[in-house]
Parts: sequence; structure tokens; C-alpha cells
Amino acid sequence: MTRRISWTLLAVLVLAQICYPLTTGATRAGLTVATVVLGWLLSVGHALLSRGLRVAAALVAVATGGGFAIEAIGVATGVPFGSYDYSGELGPKLAGVPLIIPLAWTWMAWPAWLAAVRLTGGNHTAADGGGSTAGGGPTVGRWVGRIALATVGLASWDLFLDPQMVAEGYWVWRDATPALPGLAGIPVSNYLGWLLFAVLMMSALRPLAGPAAGHTDRRDHPMVALYLWTYFSSILAHAVFLDLPASALWGAAGMSLTAVPLAVTVLRARRGHLRPEARQPHRPGVDATR
Repeated sequence: MTRRISWTLLAVLVLAQICYPLTTGATRAGLTVATVVLGWLLSVGHALLSRGLRVAAALVAVATGGGFAIEAIGVATGVPFGSYDYSGELGPKLAGVPLIIPLAWTWMAWPAWLAAVRLTGGNHTAADGGGSTAGGGPTVGRWVGRIALATVGLASWDLFLDPQMVAEGYWVWRDATPALPGLAGIPVSNYLGWLLFAVLMMSALRPLAGPAAGHTDRRDHPMVALYLWTYFSSILAHAVFLDLPASALWGAAGMSLTAVPLAVTVLRARRGHLRPEARQPHRPGVDATR
């Protein structure tokens, strides 16, 4: 049931994103809002259905609540992202922040976290069917690596997001210097601010969510698909449909640190699933009688 609901929401989300380049003006702004709400429902709903209320509540508290708080501080003070203002195209605001903005943090925080967990050995083995974590609890090194991967996996998404949203006029920077080459209009401080908040968010998520957030299993396939879809579709959209080649390159490079190893892991697991005999030792005289 969890996977069926998650796959359905993901399919609707993908359809909405495919429609985005085909729209303009108020229709595109409305579609942007709808996409973010769908993404939030997908991630929070998955956390709730797959791991329970504590994990979902922790995700909302850290990503949605924390996201709103840091954005409100940013709009009021310019710290830590730099000085910027939101237009009125993204719906109602509170403290100068459109209410959908913290939903966007939440939308991508959960798949980024699960991707990092999977890449650092938090996956369940097929044999235990989701009952125990392979390899035991994470070591200090694995924990640091998990936080780092989740942080980069989330923060690097902004290399796609911010240029796209600034190009649409959804927010504007008062002082956009210094900027990354090819990404004029967005200061480097914005990306550093994302890194800072992402590391705080990811560091807080696991202690608040409890041990259920420290492993992955087959229920998380829709979230893995969401992360990989976001990566590859963003490259295509920016390079081909949105006329943003520089952000396509920056985003492809930054998000690849998490997305590419994740894609390789998924492909290897898929090959192992398709060839189960490769994992079974040959037993002369026994297999021959079958």
C-alpha cells in the first residue's frame, strides 16, 4: 500500500513537471505551487506510511518548520543566504516568505536523506525482509559520511532550483555578487547558506526521527526514483527546454556527488535481482538432479 500510494503521487508529480516548460505566466506559477505541494505530500506521506508518525513529525519539524524559520530570518536580515525578496507569484506569504518555500525544503530533504542512508550501508538485506539493519549501527565515519552525502544531496539541488526560479522572477537578489560563473543574479552566499542549513537539518533529522530513519528497504524505491528523476530531468530541462545551460552544468556536477553513486547502486542491485543464481553457490550433484 505504501509503495502504491507513493508511486501514484510520484507519477502525478512527474506529469506536472513535464507540463512546466509547456506553460507560461500565471499558469506556470500555479503549476509551480501545485508541484511543490505534491512533492511535500509525497515525501511526508511516504515517511508517515513507511515509518510512522514520529518520523513524519520529525521531517515536518526539521524541514518544514526549520525551513520556514531560516527563510524568515534570511528575508529579514540577509543571513545566511544574502539579501533577497520574494515576488507575489508563489501564493500567500508569512513574514515575507511564501508558504510553499519550506514545503520545497521538505520535498527534497527526505529523498536526499534516504539516498545517503542507502549509500552508507543503511539498507536491509533481502534475507531479513526489512527486519534488521545490515552491518549493524553506523560507525562514526559512516555517520559523518551519511550527513555529508545528505547535505550535498539536498543543497546541490539549489544549483538547479535558484537559477530557474530567479529566471521566472519568483525572487530577486539585492546584491548578487560574487556569483558563480554563468549564474549571474545569484550570490555565492546563497549556496553556502543552503549548505549550512542543510547540514544542520540532516544532523537533527536522525536523532528526532529515531532508528526507523536509519535504514532503507524496498518501500523506499519511490523516493530513490524521485531523487534520480529530479537529477536527470533537471539536467534535461535546463539544458534543452529552459535555456539555462550554465545551471544544467553546475547542477549536474553538484548533485552528481549523491545521484551518480545512487544510480550505480540501483543498477547493481537490479542486476543482482535479475540474476539470483549469481548469488547462489553451485552444488555439484545436487543442482544436476533438479
